[in-house]
Amino acid sequence: MRIGILTGGGDCPGLNPAIRGAVFRALDHGDQCVGIIQGWQGLLTCETEPLDLKSVDEIIDRGGTILGTSRTNPFKDAALVQQCINNIGVIGLDALIAIGGDDTLGVAARFAALGVNVVGVPKTMDNDLSGTDFTFGFDTAVNIALDASRRLKDTALSHRRIIVLEVMGRHAGWVALYTGIGSGADYTLIPEVPVDWDAMIAQVMTAYRRKKYAFVVVSEGITVTENKNEKLDDFGHMLLQNRGVGPEVAHVIEEKTGISTRSATIGHIQRGGSPTLFDRILGTRVGVKAIDMIHAGEFGKMAALQGTDIVAIPLAEAVGKLRTVPREWIALLEVLSK
Repeated sequence: MRIGILTGGGDCPGLNPAIRGAVFRALDHGDQCVGIIQGWQGLLTCETEPLDLKSVDEIIDRGGTILGTSRTNPFKDAALVQQCINNIGVIGLDALIAIGGDDTLGVAARFAALGVNVVGVPKTMDNDLSGTDFTFGFDTAVNIALDASRRLKDTALSHRRIIVLEVMGRHAGWVALYTGIGSGADYTLIPEVPVDWDAMIAQVMTAYRRKKYAFVVVSEGITVTENKNEKLDDFGHMLLQNRGVGPEVAHVIEEKTGISTRSATIGHIQRGGSPTLFDRILGTRVGVKAIDMIHAGEFGKMAALQGTDIVAIPLAEAVGKLRTVPREWIALLEVLSK
């Protein structure tokens, strides 16, 4: 078979291991793999490159994606949808693997409904995709945030300051949650819980009096002040790069406590770099599973981690309903705020 592979949406560590896993498994079947450059945009322009053992052999430890990525949404225009379908024939593809998050896989699900032979591989550092216990990219992102936390706590104690760390997470607070718990943060703000300024200030001051510094973790997706002029991407999501909630929270804390407060935003640093072992293994496994799904005729499905197994689930179960932080995790966060 001739199988196309594309990566869409934001990059994250684990994409290259997933591509590599798919190509390695395809070789067992005698398949030919074709890389679609820059996600759905590459399908619109027929920009491709061959994927063979030589091109993927050494990418297990590389961050980003060798195929490039974009946030292109062909379903914005019916003509673009038909162009993609036509180009699948032009390129000569028997099947397509779409690697991405809710948006990319949402497009894949819609193509599957139109009869395209497509399977999905879940990817998002936000860990907010339904149907799978974890997505690759998340573990690496949190470990990078944990490293930053340790460094920031050292300087916070040295200067007797309060420091706010802003991490990624648009609609779901998993990155902030794990960073907050893993770093021993004194307070953690996530999108699922409205900001309670009085509770936060009281907790921060309690921690500061006890140890002469305090550390707060903030998800970029929390609402501090309403801004109705934020720009949207192709999928209707607000572009968050200019929101700066970390500095806003730091300003409020300093204003209310009178204590010198600083903020740090690691932003896209969380996206890059070599993937952790967990993300390398998970990326590889779902990449391999995608090829097996194609040969089993399980189109319109996604390779998901459930427990310790990689299983095929309908794309419809994964897209359009974000996996947000549930109440039991929020309760654990509250237990650890002392």
